[in-house]
Amino acid sequence: VMLFGAIILAFVFLIGWITYINASKGEKYTKVVLDQQQYNNRTIPFKRGDIVDRNGTKLATSERVYNVVVDAKTITSNKKYINPTIKALSKCFDLKKKDVRKQIKKNPNSRYLVLKKGVNYEAYQKFEKITSDTDKNPNVQGVWMEEDYTRKYPYKTLASDVIGFTTNGNVGSNGIEASYNSILNGTDGREYGYLDEDSGYERTVKEPDNGSTVVSTIDLQLQSIVEQHILEFNEEHKNEATQGEGSKNTGVIVMNPQNGEIYAMASAPEFNLNDPYRIPGDLNKMSAKEKSEKRNAMWRNPCVSDTYEPGSTFKILTTAALEKGVVKMTDRFHCPGYKIVEDRRIRCHKKGGHGSETFLDGIMNSCNPVFIEVGARVGVSDFFRKMSDFGLMNRTGIDVPGEASTIIHKEKNVGAVELATMSFGQSFQLSPIRLVSIAGSMINGGYSITPHFGVSAVSADGSLMKHFSYEKKERVVSKETSDLIRMALGKVVSEGTGHKASVKGFSVGAKTGTSEKLPRGNGKYIASTIGFAPVENPKVIALVRIDE
Repeated sequence: VMLFGAIILAFVFLIGWITYINASKGEKYTKVVLDQQQYNNRTIPFKRGDIVDRNGTKLATSERVYNVVVDAKTITSNKKYINPTIKALSKCFDLKKKDVRKQIKKNPNSRYLVLKKGVNYEAYQKFEKITSDTDKNPNVQGVWMEEDYTRKYPYKTLASDVIGFTTNGNVGSNGIEASYNSILNGTDGREYGYLDEDSGYERTVKEPDNGSTVVSTIDLQLQSIVEQHILEFNEEHKNEATQGEGSKNTGVIVMNPQNGEIYAMASAPEFNLNDPYRIPGDLNKMSAKEKSEKRNAMWRNPCVSDTYEPGSTFKILTTAALEKGVVKMTDRFHCPGYKIVEDRRIRCHKKGGHGSETFLDGIMNSCNPVFIEVGARVGVSDFFRKMSDFGLMNRTGIDVPGEASTIIHKEKNVGAVELATMSFGQSFQLSPIRLVSIAGSMINGGYSITPHFGVSAVSADGSLMKHFSYEKKERVVSKETSDLIRMALGKVVSEGTGHKASVKGFSVGAKTGTSEKLPRGNGKYIASTIGFAPVENPKVIALVRIDE
């Protein structure tokens, strides 16, 4: 009885003492207990989808990397942890010991301190090897590796204007990266850690949804060939009148005229997609505004965002006057080397003139007086109506940002002189992609097309998620007129001004053009050519534009 009474008294005392502690210091001890729990509440990043060429070669991809995160409170909880942990961090991740020590000392209670981002897998493995050997390295504590992804472009400068790049937070900037941002991006996952009612640790994981791959129309081999030719051209001409820089800009578009798929689009100079903010020159001598302007100019896609006077390449469209019946291929004209329009004397490129010639001869000779006469026959109203039918007044709808609009006179302000110059591609401006798309319509049987880069979206598990459709639109010219235009442009190569575009074994059609930049008389020109093959059933059309 005495023993039993003693035990009861002891329990009464303990209960009283616990009640006192809970009442006086309960909040303090609750914090101590909870502070020792290893909660895990973190974001699991998604993998942004790849951009691949038409054959499946990766043009842009996301590689797994790791962020080095330390639990400063754990490291500083025991003095014997500090030096071994800092030594391991320095050895594996190229971190300075004094910098790590400074960060830990500055944030001793931090449970989440990022020391370095974007660490590769080799460095990760090196650190894992150290921490896994607990016998040799028992005091390396409080470090964990957070998974992440970084955007990589295997071919660096290839198609830089077209592909674009990403900024922080997987936000696409320029090109395909921007246009298909929502498809390429996924949704982050989340890992939650919490205490249940019995103070047991529970873990819940919501896996991330990775982004989808965008299959593009770009052909890696063709794109590489085009870029190599541009580099060789600029290298060849850099010591001429361009003062050592080659052309101001050289742009090339290679497209399927039947459906608008773009096989290659390139311009020089380019930039490295893996380091898109690097600009040439001495940065110390540039203001912030100058740096911004240089970067924007570097990222700009001239084939889509710039406009220019197309010159005689536009005569492809004027030839569509055949549709109106105001001219036939056999109609005869006379070219003395110029054409008087009101008070203006407008020259032909051949000073002595071409003499008597048919309309077909005029196309082959690229004779301005012939096209001035044809434009006059069409008239201002019908000329503008037909250009509207061609889509000249609208953007193409290409699936990359920054497309420029056509710059053209208002119809009410166009007189005989303006109509004359417009008929051979001067006094208005349009983008290269707009011009090559309309030219494609002229030779594909007469159907308007939408130039594009996107083919399909493939989900992370490899299943087809979406196929992008770009159907041919209404006819802009009849099949008969399209056949005549192809025939005439084939003659331009076989017998006319475009003979340098001939390729042995292929039937090629082409139209050359030279336009003088504003202000007139400054000696600066844009040279361009539109070519296609084969003439009978075109499978490819290309535009080359050389600025100055």
